[in-house]
Amino acid sequence: MELQANKKSEARFLLLEGVHQNAADTLKKAGYYNIENITHALDEADLIEKIKDARFIGIRSRTQLTKKALAAAERLAAIGCFCIGTNQVDLDAARIKGIPVFNAPYSNTRSVAELVIGQLILLLRDIPAKSKQVHEGSWPKSAKDSNEARGKTLGIVGYGSIGSQLSVLAESFGMNVIYFDVVTKLPLGNASQVGSLKELLNQADVVTLHVPELPSTNNMITKAEFAEMKAGSIFINAARGTCVELADLVEVIQNGKLRGAAIDVFPKEPKSNKEPLDSALRGFGNVILTPHIGGSTTEAQANIGIEVAEKFVQYANSGTTISAVNFPQISMPQRPETHRLLHIHHNQPGVLSKINTLFAESNINILAQSLVTRDEIGYLVMDVADIDSQPAFDQLDTVDGTIRLRLLY
Repeated sequence: MELQANKKSEARFLLLEGVHQNAADTLKKAGYYNIENITHALDEADLIEKIKDARFIGIRSRTQLTKKALAAAERLAAIGCFCIGTNQVDLDAARIKGIPVFNAPYSNTRSVAELVIGQLILLLRDIPAKSKQVHEGSWPKSAKDSNEARGKTLGIVGYGSIGSQLSVLAESFGMNVIYFDVVTKLPLGNASQVGSLKELLNQADVVTLHVPELPSTNNMITKAEFAEMKAGSIFINAARGTCVELADLVEVIQNGKLRGAAIDVFPKEPKSNKEPLDSALRGFGNVILTPHIGGSTTEAQANIGIEVAEKFVQYANSGTTISAVNFPQISMPQRPETHRLLHIHHNQPGVLSKINTLFAESNINILAQSLVTRDEIGYLVMDVADIDSQPAFDQLDTVDGTIRLRLLY
């Protein structure tokens, strides 16, 4: 490998799916101007062609960064998901190639929480069905099947960034809030954690999901769970489409067990706005269907653009990987009059001792050093004196197990 400092003009950023302009503005402010913006997702063939010479790629939820696509990314240094979810990326394949993946777990939490509040109020008041009837010329003025949110129990499954913010909003409407999480979480306000999912389902008037897509959450709500819910309750899913067995949801909507539902995410979603949604939930007057727009507000997208772009800049400028979802996390302060080297390697015994021995034998002084491992890889950030950068680079290049080696500055 040839020693070459990180040149901002050569760092090509490929931003797909109409990522907010704030992302490009943030990158330019940091001195990165080699940016290509594409407003839509690319199919695999086009993506493979475009990603070949990209140093950074930014995507939303439609682009699929598969193992095959990543294999073509010869120069790719980092991936940014301008959303919360990262299931559209093969995280293991990216990590093995030494590519950290960043996302935006906080920027759209308010938008999702507000959507859920709006949906539960609409369903409690039977607004979807009444609106449809009025559009058809009827005048169904009645208090039947119409209730306030105040005094009702909201059951939140997953008390993370979104669930906890929803908890606060719901309490401001006078709702009683209970939540279930696989780990113990400190409640906000007067919310209380219950000991099991069954306990939550038995008590809640409205059940809402806010969990990540994991093997443990796949089809976590099926016929058995719907059977535990109170008759006349409401179900909302703004988490991931794979968390719910939709055929079972259709059944409890049809037989009247549930009063209504709101679904923002689906197991299989259209790849573009021109494709139709194929779902058995279409056509129900008491079911609100939205096209995965929980976080799709102007404010959320603007914040996401800044959040992920700033993570790109931090990694490009200093090697910082804090908050990367698939990668060892390191943040090391920058020091004047030093050169910084990044060494990504297979997680095997003896790598660090080998590096230190080689440096000692070459009389290279290490000014700062941080090593963290995760699964099959290790990530080493190292500062050396500027006069030692070339010898240090040459020595690191000889270390067995090296995956990727970069000189930042």
